[in-house]
Amino acid sequence: MFKRLQDKWGVSTRQFWILFIVFGLTGTTTAALTRYITSWLGMDESTFWVWKVLLRVGMLVFGYQAILLTYGFLLGQWAFFWKYEKKLLNKLGVWSLESGVNDSTPNSKLQTPNSKLQTPNSQLTHIAIFASGAGSNAEKIIAHLKNHSSIKVSLIVCNKPGAGVLGIAAANQIPTLLIEKERFFRGDAYLPELRSREIGFVVLAGFLWKVPDALVAAYPNKIINIHPALLPKYGGKGMYGMHVHEAVIAAGEKESGITIHYVNEHFDEGAPIFQATCPIEPGDTPEKLAEKIHVLEHRHFPEVVERVVNRESSIVSREYKAQD
Repeated sequence: MFKRLQDKWGVSTRQFWILFIVFGLTGTTTAALTRYITSWLGMDESTFWVWKVLLRVGMLVFGYQAILLTYGFLLGQWAFFWKYEKKLLNKLGVWSLESGVNDSTPNSKLQTPNSKLQTPNSQLTHIAIFASGAGSNAEKIIAHLKNHSSIKVSLIVCNKPGAGVLGIAAANQIPTLLIEKERFFRGDAYLPELRSREIGFVVLAGFLWKVPDALVAAYPNKIINIHPALLPKYGGKGMYGMHVHEAVIAAGEKESGITIHYVNEHFDEGAPIFQATCPIEPGDTPEKLAEKIHVLEHRHFPEVVERVVNRESSIVSREYKAQD
């Protein structure tokens, strides 16, 4: 039961138990305050029952919600409980989420990560690019989608202060989010920030951290990665960048290439989307192979991102496999 609830909320195990504690503290505090107010007002067994009911309903409708938000704020879960309250108020007809009336927060037009953002004149999907280094692939994707009518690069997420991709984001006036390991892996995985910007798709472009389960659960088949080898070979933990090219050369392979794939809970094991190959010539070094791979990445990744976001690509790579 707890696992299903955790999956429904799209949170990490740590965050789930914090939320559970907030609900418990809120219930206990509400009950204690109700008893205190009842005593303070002099209510007893002789008090007309309607007044007792009105007090309890008032505490449930107003007191409980205020206490919930207070504990949520104190335990660092304001974003989750604010969204929870808005949904409740929407069901009661007090707050309209569709119109955004009385809501000045970025979540006023929030949709689920699996859907495209509805705008007055078009369907627009906001994507976030996660990158750890220079950001050459991110730059190519940004340029390719710069004037796209239905896809917008709305956020650059990076785990390294001073990384080149942050400069690329600044040059293109794209907001950035610098993340830290503890919160990413054992906290809320920065889902509140992604949702506040209405991110509907995530692209990993040279991002070296493993994506936490909470993020994968929140964006099923909405996260893709590019790997500098022909998976399933030369994938897994520690296989990135020059490590991959060194392993390929050492094994005496005759060709290498790129694999673009969906991201799941395991390193480089998500369903493949696209592969392109290049030959390995006698005398090629890992550095020369890296140059060939970069050519493939820059040529194909932006187009594949566009096609996948627009649901034009096959999940299986072979249909689009290219010989370069």
